[in-house]
Amino acid sequence: MKIHAEALLFDNDGTLVSSMASVTRCWARWAQEYGITAEDFGRVELHGRPAVEIVADLLPADVVPEALARIEQLEVEDVAGGVVLLPGTAALLASLPSDRWAVVTSATRRLGEARLTEAGIRPKNLISADDITRGKPDPEPFLLAAARLGVDPARCVVFEDAPAGLAAGRAAGMTTVALTTTHPAEELVADVVVKDLSAVSAQATAGGVEITTAE
Repeated sequence: MKIHAEALLFDNDGTLVSSMASVTRCWARWAQEYGITAEDFGRVELHGRPAVEIVADLLPADVVPEALARIEQLEVEDVAGGVVLLPGTAALLASLPSDRWAVVTSATRRLGEARLTEAGIRPKNLISADDITRGKPDPEPFLLAAARLGVDPARCVVFEDAPAGLAAGRAAGMTTVALTTTHPAEELVADVVVKDLSAVSAQATAGGVEITTAE
């Protein structure tokens, strides 16, 4: 399948890289520190959502700022050795002009940059939790990325592994490509579903990027 686009927008964790082991480790320690039961913790969706929303779901408002700073610190400290490039990431990004793609992450800028740097990825454009007021599944992060790149949202393709991120891409009016790296295909609503970025290739054109998917 071929898709013509002007810009490609990538989620980070679960799409470009995997830091799931680190995420699980850090949040489990954080929950223990704040006395959150396994039952309460298990009811909260972690993946693809900004930490501030997760923390606010679990703790009283007056504790949120301190608790948010704590989970960020734990995750940043755990980055070394805790981030792995997913298949196809390096080759796909290397084939793209730097002004035709952006990373749109639910992580804070400090954490997002730490993870990307650990994986050897240095995007020219990065949208983080610090840049928005409403996180995925709200379309704001992807709409902001399109605006930063100067591209019509309808001419953007979103690459995501999480239902919340795909919902955000659809709400932004963008073409969506789902990766089955963290969720089974039946949980993912997208225009195209692939196993990972190794099933995607891209070629720069005069008007943008031509994407080819193998599945």
